Amino acid sequence: APFEERSGVVPCATPWGRWYQTLEEVFIEVRVPAGTRARDVRCALRSRHVELAVGGQEVLQGKLFDSTVADEGTWTLEDRKLIRIVLTKTNRDAGNCWTSLLENEYAADPWVQDQMQRKLTLERFQRENPGFDFSGAEISGNYTKGGPDFSSLEK
Repeated sequence: APFEERSGVVPCATPWGRWYQTLEEVFIEVRVPAGTRARDVRCALRSRHVELAVGGQEVLQGKLFDSTVADEGTWTLEDRKLIRIVLTKTNRDAGNCWTSLLENEYAADPWVQDQMQRKLTLERFQRENPGFDFSGAEISGNYTKGGPDFSSLEK
């Protein structure tokens, strides 16, 4: 199973739902009225901008915290009550922990931000050491900006 499925996610709650991130992607989950149809949804995803309207009502619109790969962004309507948007980060290292979804909106509070950074650092360790399982690991010390760099150590 992927790392985030084994270790859970660190969500940031918003008035319309939540968002969370992995090393490579940002996930946006928007609650919509039950029975919503895809034709009621207008979603525009660009490298640094997201726009979402449901039934003619703007839900989310603005400049993203950091750049994404524009042609890899997707959205789906699940069970006609949840829209899930998946954005692929341009910068995919553990030091690129988004502090908010948009430049000036939907910021993670300091505790959530700390937990997000811990998770990305553990995900980085998992990728660098595929034989180990870091999904239940605890981390302390200096893990900001992706944690310590062990790449220069001899194997």
